[in-house]
Parts: sequence; C-alpha cells; structure tokens
Amino acid sequence: MSRIKVLVVDDSALMRKVISDILASFPDIEVIGKAKNGQDAIEKVTSLRPDVVTMDIEMPVLNGLNALGYIMSECPTPVIMLSGDNSADITITAFQYGAVDFILKPSGEISRDIANIKDELIKKVRAAAGVAVQKLGFIEEKRKKETIAREPQPDRREKAEHIKKPISKKIVIIGSSTGGPRALQQVIPLLPPTLAVLVVQHMPPGFTKSLAERLNLQSRIRVREAREGDVVEPGTVLIAPGDFHMTVKQQMTNGGMREVIALTKGERVQGVRPSVDVLLKSAVPIYGERAVGVILTGMGSDGSEGIKKLKSAGGKVIAEDESTCVVFGMPKSVIDQKLADYVLPITKIAESIAQIA
Repeated sequence: MSRIKVLVVDDSALMRKVISDILASFPDIEVIGKAKNGQDAIEKVTSLRPDVVTMDIEMPVLNGLNALGYIMSECPTPVIMLSGDNSADITITAFQYGAVDFILKPSGEISRDIANIKDELIKKVRAAAGVAVQKLGFIEEKRKKETIAREPQPDRREKAEHIKKPISKKIVIIGSSTGGPRALQQVIPLLPPTLAVLVVQHMPPGFTKSLAERLNLQSRIRVREAREGDVVEPGTVLIAPGDFHMTVKQQMTNGGMREVIALTKGERVQGVRPSVDVLLKSAVPIYGERAVGVILTGMGSDGSEGIKKLKSAGGKVIAEDESTCVVFGMPKSVIDQKLADYVLPITKIAESIAQIA
C-alpha cells in the first residue's frame, strides 16, 4: 500500500515538528513537506501534491482560511484545520470553504496536550485521505432567502410564534460527525418551522455554539445550543453542547407532562461525548413511533444502537447515501443493518424529513 502523503502547515516551528513527528511515527503516513504560512502552503500544495494537508488557522502573510479557499478552488485537496479555542466561528466558515474536519489545537503544555490529540490526528488524517474532493466544494451561505410567506419578523427569537402551518407532533433526531457541519448546513435551513429537532454533532465545547448561531442565521426554524431544562418544542432545533451528553426526560407541570433537555458528563460512548446513541436511547421510550431518526456523514457507528431501538418502536429512519457522505461510516452502519427506511443524498434529506414529520 502507498503511504498517505501529508503537508503540515503551521507558523510555529515547534508545532510543525511535533505534528510531523506524530504523523511520521506511523508507517502508513509520510510527511512530504512543511509550510510556515498560507502562501507557503499554496506553493507546496501545488508542487508536492499531498494527499492531506493539516492547516493552522492563524498565520502571518496569509491565514489558513484564505489559503484553504485558494487550495479548494485551484488544487482541491482534503484539508484538516487546526483550530484554537478562539477560532470557533472561523472554523465553521472553513467547512463552507471545503475543510474536511478540524482538530482543536493544544493550548497548554505541548508535551502534555499533544498526547491527547495524537489518536484523533491519526484517525482524521486517515479518514481525510479517503475522501473524494468533489464532495468538498464551497457551500454558499444562504441567509434567510426563504421566509415564512415573506412576513416581517420582529425578532428571530419569535420564529416559532409566526407559524401558520399545523404543528408536528413528531420529534426529529439528527446525528452527524465528520463532515456534519457541512451536511447540517444543507439540511437545517430547509426544514419547515413546525418541527421539534434535536441534533448531536461531534464537536468540542464552544464550537457547537458557533455552529448553532450560524445555522440560526440561515434558517426559518430557530436554532440554538441546548441548555439544561430546555423544553423540547416545535419551531426549535436544539444542538447538543460539546462535551455533554444530551438526553430527553419528562417533567410534570401544572399544564401536564412536557419533555425537557438534560445534560450530563457521563462516560464517553464509543469515544465521543455528546453521543447520538445516548440521545436516541433516552428519547425513544418517550416518543416511540413519533420519533424520526436521521443519520448523516461521520466516522464510526455512533447512532446505530439507538436507531435499532427507534426502529423497534415504529419510528422512521433516514440515512445519508454514500454518494454525498464526506465519510461513509455512521450511515453505513445503519444501512448495513437494514435499519434505514430511506437512503438519500444530502440534497433530498430535508424534503424527506418534512414529508415524514
């Protein structure tokens, strides 16, 4: 087997060495070059033709985001962004530009923190090497092009109150991982504002908040990061916050029973927190056949165990087709077990959700 050729881009000489040493310690990976800024990266991508690029975001001369844009338009190559804690919004933009994935850059003592990202780095580089670059094109950001009957809305927080259509009694649960931010940007903005939607996207703290804010600007339905005690209600998409499992529980009120969100720091499931399985296993006993499960692009098989329970309860299941998945892992697990009622490209999923729910 030929080795995966990687270009490492970072303005820090120490980080370039540390990342290169990690990658070179694996026999199936070869570091074929290093670049100190975005301009240097563009030149070396053109001349060296790597299989994967690891790209720092904040660099002099030309930053990682601008370099990414040029690379994806002129010499498409799978790129993994290295993002700092303060770069969450830029990282979400990077997915629109065509980034495959990102890794949270070590912020403390390098020797200690780098061990925490070693496995993640290798796993994501290997996954990126198998991605077809034609699936990573630029996604145009649609800002409210479709509004509810073009009626003026005095406050985005009141989106749900302007609904004219019948409210759905179903719950839509969406799970995604690698490639998920791009996929969600092609699904959430097209959903009608009559649905209750819960989303688990594998991301660290802070990044889910930026993702929710970006999707809210683009969508007719209200989108935000979930908080403890949030009511699950039509007209709202709640995204699990990074590093917290999100579950649903029932709560008695003066007006009767209602469903609310609970957040926990329970053990990681299949190495991830939040987990799609954790959410599904809490929601299915409450909603039963009213649950609609949607599994989008991502590594691994998170969600398949919960989908089994949803299917047994009479709920409907949608899985993203391999043709549009950045990484065909999570949907493949569902499809291989014959749990999917519908297998659809990402462009057809929002329409299918609306019809079912």
